[in-house]
Amino acid sequence: MGRRVWYVLAIGLLVFLPRLVHAQAGDDLLSRYRLASGDVISIYVLGEEELKREKVRLTDAGTIQYAVLGEIRIKGLTAGELEQKITSGLIEKRYLLTPKVSVSIDEYRPFFINGEVYKPGGYPYVPGLTVLKAVSIAGGFKDRASKRNMFVVRDGAANEQRKKVELDTAIYPGDILTVEESFF
Repeated sequence: MGRRVWYVLAIGLLVFLPRLVHAQAGDDLLSRYRLASGDVISIYVLGEEELKREKVRLTDAGTIQYAVLGEIRIKGLTAGELEQKITSGLIEKRYLLTPKVSVSIDEYRPFFINGEVYKPGGYPYVPGLTVLKAVSIAGGFKDRASKRNMFVVRDGAANEQRKKVELDTAIYPGDILTVEESFF
């Protein structure tokens, strides 16, 4: 009986561990997420209602207006880095001695899908998005769509290289997904 339990556990680990690692890698990427135009954020400072800013969309230049600090360039920062930047600014301006700043991302910038789908275009990003879910949002595959030749260009990729993807590949904010045409 004990041997059977170990066998089932070993099989379970072999099946589910890769999925768990993949999910954690995706979560890690979102934790390192860099803000850019199109993102919507909220800023809270503990005990300071007048410093609260909710649902602020970054400008095309990647900036926001913030009380006391004026215009802040935040494009390329993580939420944690923005918290530090605002905290430092409030201390330097001698507005607060020990501010407790919290930044949340309310809406991520859209992802884009083109090629052999029924409704190509830009769509709101939701965490947990995969290629298959993105294709479904875009109306599904057209008859001539290749389910083997799909590529993504990651947002912010300096070299803008196309990376071949599978149906279960994660899609992130700002990604451009292309579904190629099948020749057979």
